[in-house]
Amino acid sequence: MKEIVTYLNFDGNCRQAMQFYKQCLGGELHMAPFSEGPGDIPKEAKDRILHARLAAGPAVLMASDTMPGMPFRQGNNFSICLQPESLAEAERAFTALADKGKVTMPLQDTFWGARFGTLTDQFGVNWMVNFEKPKE
Repeated sequence: MKEIVTYLNFDGNCRQAMQFYKQCLGGELHMAPFSEGPGDIPKEAKDRILHARLAAGPAVLMASDTMPGMPFRQGNNFSICLQPESLAEAERAFTALADKGKVTMPLQDTFWGARFGTLTDQFGVNWMVNFEKPKE
């Protein structure tokens, strides 16, 4: 397996969400609106995002908006788990993602030897930050 990618769907605020994630996580962000896609696009969908890809090293996050009028349910059936390379990176990402969101478990030491925490960000997306401490 080359990579595991999380794909998110939004109802018109994909651009805002992906710009926020780029600000929090760094990396390179590419977004294509529906207006660049094939076929006849309804006027109200032209500025929505057809496909977005945020790449920060080997980590990739993809997303898109739904078409206007399509059923959309903000889900809680997934989490994105970040595995930072350092404690400082873990704390920075956790703090940034928690801004305007809700911390469900503060970043803390765990029985499995990690610094771990969970939160729901301002867009309703669930996150886990899991920094594996170096073995002594």
